[in-house]
Amino acid sequence: MGKAPTKFYDLVEIITKLRQPDGCPWDRKQTVESFRPYLLEEMHELFEALDHADPQHIKEELGDLLFQIIFLGNLYEERNFFTIDEVIDTISAKMIRRHPHVFGDKKFNSEQEMRRNWNKTKKREKEGTGQQSKGIFSFPKTLPALFRAQRVSIRAVSSGFEWPDIEGVFEKLAEEIDELKEALAEGNHREIEDEIGDMFFTMVNISRKAGFDAETTLQRSTEKFIKRYSKMADLAEENGSSLEKLDIETIQKLWCQTKKEE
Repeated sequence: MGKAPTKFYDLVEIITKLRQPDGCPWDRKQTVESFRPYLLEEMHELFEALDHADPQHIKEELGDLLFQIIFLGNLYEERNFFTIDEVIDTISAKMIRRHPHVFGDKKFNSEQEMRRNWNKTKKREKEGTGQQSKGIFSFPKTLPALFRAQRVSIRAVSSGFEWPDIEGVFEKLAEEIDELKEALAEGNHREIEDEIGDMFFTMVNISRKAGFDAETTLQRSTEKFIKRYSKMADLAEENGSSLEKLDIETIQKLWCQTKKEE
């Protein structure tokens, strides 16, 4: 780890200095409530850096996120709720407690058994704390929908709720498509919404079974569509027109041309 512990507390001191009366006016006026959007923004900037696989960019964004976390901890320390040392002690004790196979003599026969033990330990930790237990699906509703759906699916699998193969998921998808068509034919708004949601959730399971992250997969497809659409618009302009003025058949031909050029 080298000088990491010393450097960590140097950063803590920098943040403390920013919050002093002679510090930065912007940093001094921040509250827990005002700081939340910046924390969320930095998290997503790190996600984007990870997508680009640029180590230097990732290093920078990790630093930004670390700053945000320590800054938030400092806000609570100023109000005498807890210190950054207590934050570190809490997570260290939790990780040791949840990894008895690493820091103890516990043995697991499979990863599934290990995950079940993790969930049981997590449930015991919640007992007596006053925090409401959400069972095995303790994922925030503020997570991106596809990401949360895949995490829920993975957690369900850890308890044995799983299709034997991907063909079973395709059969479920076919069933959901039929139900959506039926709901559309009947014009029931609520049922249509439910069936679309069921299709999304089933597609998430197909993505998981195939070994892909649904959130990342859709983001990439969206980026691909944006690039193709932009190229298609450029082609239309080169022909002295615009997409808005073209009929659907011409647009489809341009779309095929764009895909071919890729």
